[in-house]
Amino acid sequence: MSKTTLLIVMAGFLLVPVKASAAPVEFLVAPNGNDIWSGSIETPNAQGSDGPLATMAGARDTVRKWKQENELPEGGIRVVVRGGTYTLDRPLGFSADDSGTKDRPIVYQAKPGETVRLLGGRVVTKWRPVTDQQVRAKLDPVARNQVRQADLKGLGITDFGSPLGGGIELFFDNKPMTVARWPNQGFVRVVDVLGKTQRNVRSKKGCVEGVFAYEGDRPSRWGDEPNGCVHGYWFWDWADERHAIISIDPEHHRLEVAPPFHNYGYRKGQWFYAFNLQSELDQPGEWYLDRQHGILYFWPPTPIEQGEAIVSVLPTIVTMNDISHVTLRGFIVEGARGDAIAISGGEEGRIVGCTIRNVGGWAVRVAGGRQHSVVGCDMYQMGRGGIALSGGDRTTLTPAGHVADNNHIHHYARTKRVYQPGITLQGVGNRASHNLIHDAPHMGMGFGGNNHRIELNEIHHVCQESNDAGAIYTGRNWTMRGTVIRHNYLHDISGFEGRGCMGIYLDDMFCGTEISGNVFYRVTRAAFIGGGRDCLVANNLFVDCRPALHVDARALGWAHDHSDRWIQEGREKGTLSGIRFAKPPYSTRYPGLADMLDDEPAAPKGNRVVHNVSVGGKWDGVHGNARKYLTLKDNLVDVDPHFTTPDRLGEGKHPRPTDFALKTDSPAWSVGFQTLPLEKIGLYEDDARASWPAAMSTGPSCIKKNAKRKSR
Repeated sequence: MSKTTLLIVMAGFLLVPVKASAAPVEFLVAPNGNDIWSGSIETPNAQGSDGPLATMAGARDTVRKWKQENELPEGGIRVVVRGGTYTLDRPLGFSADDSGTKDRPIVYQAKPGETVRLLGGRVVTKWRPVTDQQVRAKLDPVARNQVRQADLKGLGITDFGSPLGGGIELFFDNKPMTVARWPNQGFVRVVDVLGKTQRNVRSKKGCVEGVFAYEGDRPSRWGDEPNGCVHGYWFWDWADERHAIISIDPEHHRLEVAPPFHNYGYRKGQWFYAFNLQSELDQPGEWYLDRQHGILYFWPPTPIEQGEAIVSVLPTIVTMNDISHVTLRGFIVEGARGDAIAISGGEEGRIVGCTIRNVGGWAVRVAGGRQHSVVGCDMYQMGRGGIALSGGDRTTLTPAGHVADNNHIHHYARTKRVYQPGITLQGVGNRASHNLIHDAPHMGMGFGGNNHRIELNEIHHVCQESNDAGAIYTGRNWTMRGTVIRHNYLHDISGFEGRGCMGIYLDDMFCGTEISGNVFYRVTRAAFIGGGRDCLVANNLFVDCRPALHVDARALGWAHDHSDRWIQEGREKGTLSGIRFAKPPYSTRYPGLADMLDDEPAAPKGNRVVHNVSVGGKWDGVHGNARKYLTLKDNLVDVDPHFTTPDRLGEGKHPRPTDFALKTDSPAWSVGFQTLPLEKIGLYEDDARASWPAAMSTGPSCIKKNAKRKSR
């Protein structure tokens, strides 16, 4: 009998041969390894002539060579990495030559039960007290005996990047530290704008130049700071920017920033803070880098000897270009100045059960290719967003099939604050499901393109620095249709300073989107249709939302400039945003689009709001000029829907999705409301999860002990 065949004999009869499951060829990596060894045994032999490999790059090269000399085995190839920190001196790059096949994949995985860290930064050692009297004089008196310094040039680090973004950062005990700033938390206001060129946008007045007045005397301390910066929301609360300071006039309380100026200009009353100022290093957790001399100054929050300090160095940690059927599983990935993992092209690359943290860019960015997936990961403390999935062909509506499933993404957009969502879907036919996203200054999720699915996610405490923002956001394209947003739980989303934002935000005439079966709890403007057409809001449960529903007709009013341009393009070129909307596949896939230009295109026609339940808060935020176009019927409003556990709802409570179940005698059933799959919303227990229960959660609703089921 061969190794690959099992012959089953029963009652004297020889049955059909059945293939046995073949084990993969396995290579091993360990901190005590050597890349000239075979990697075929787990520990070095007595002679010191063979043992595990030493690095992931060495393992990749060994696999590549093995493939050149052998046919891929039936079980594929598995690289098992022993516990330890693997500091990379360059990004770990995979290419098409490193690919497996669908039936014979290549898997790189941390050994179960061991912690394997891929580090794109450097551990900083040799800290000492600050003795230079000029430096001590510059520091706040309370900090002089607390701050420690280290020589980064002595560690071989000479490229520090720009403090405006993409530069070096400091992390201590797995947390990002704060570059010295004022105020230490929050913002101060622009007292007045002093630029010579006026700007007026929809009655919002400001100026073009970055010259403004501030309040108080604090900036007088910054006159000799060589690299001081400011970061602010200068005109709108959805557009931030960092600037270098070029002059401060303490007598007239005047501050000027270096061009290029902010695209939208500057406005009185907007908010900002100053940073990268040595004189503002005045509390534990703050740091400052003297870029000229390469000296890092740091006030550690706990004794420096008892923690680990890391600075980010590499631009990225893992790149996967045109790879297919390659999996990375179970690693901690951290310390890049840009994106942690970047995937482009290829097919069925998988990032599974990894912890990605403390990077300056995105956790995972996917561009192009087919059916890549990010599953079961924990992602936090990114400078930008969490997972960016882009792919598919919008001309042919060919889907990419990328998936983000069962990921916990939180405390992100640390550096670039807006339009850096926990997950974004772009292109055609991608899916985000069962993710938990929370604690962010702006969006929870974003999407653009066609035919995506956003389902069974939980999102809370996002949009915390913006009011004109959405927990799930998209906008400005008549041809981007077919996305379904269903069975999600959005809660505790109320905008900057509690002044309101949006839940699901279809901005500036976005069309053809289904919002169905979602639970909204304590969300302002929960379902928002900003002048678009052909949208469906159905079977949602709104609790304590103010308001639950918003529909307007902005293209007939203040936003007509956008729709006027689109109409002109459509009539002159036969395209909308470059898409031939009146021809297949668009004309057949999206009824009503082909003849839209002949049917009051700027009017919000075809929207339907049916079979919803709204209790508490406010239901109707429909604008008068939009109401006549809207189908609004069979909704249960301000009637007790008979929750099964009403005591779990209310002020100070943190309900889980299942707390919104309705009794069998609920009046909601009479208006056509359908049962929601509440028990399936959010994270679920699975072998692919990086942690369980979900690590670093902030409330009871963050952890769900659902029935164990496989990742999809």
